[in-house]
Amino acid sequence: MEKLIDTTKKMLEMVGFADTSVDFDSEGKKVRIFINEGEWIKAWVPKLVTDLEHLLRLVSKKEGGDYIFVDVNNYRKERERLIVEIAKAAAKKVLLTKAEVQLPAMNAFERRLVHTELSTRPDVKTESFGQGTERYVIIKPI
Repeated sequence: MEKLIDTTKKMLEMVGFADTSVDFDSEGKKVRIFINEGEWIKAWVPKLVTDLEHLLRLVSKKEGGDYIFVDVNNYRKERERLIVEIAKAAAKKVLLTKAEVQLPAMNAFERRLVHTELSTRPDVKTESFGQGTERYVIIKPI
């Protein structure tokens, strides 16, 4: 995976990012990238995560590596925490109102986080509805 780290650093350098660090967690198959370029970078982080992940998965595949996940400036980690908090809050609302709650559209990974987080609760159940990018989760009381 040293080649993947070197390739990542070279790509970031070629794009023009001067102050970066790259770390690879082989156990979790995660590439963690930190870009210190000031406040303007925050608006671009979601797009950077998607684009860098696509490129680095191609590099990993070419080198015979496994499927990897990319996180930039802890965006994914924070997003996962936020999705779990939204799921918990929605479950509380379902119990208080005794009515189902529809969450906004989410990608497959985020929907899975909701299903997993609420699967241990005996008082609510979750179901996914919709198609493609419009797929969402509904939380229902039992």
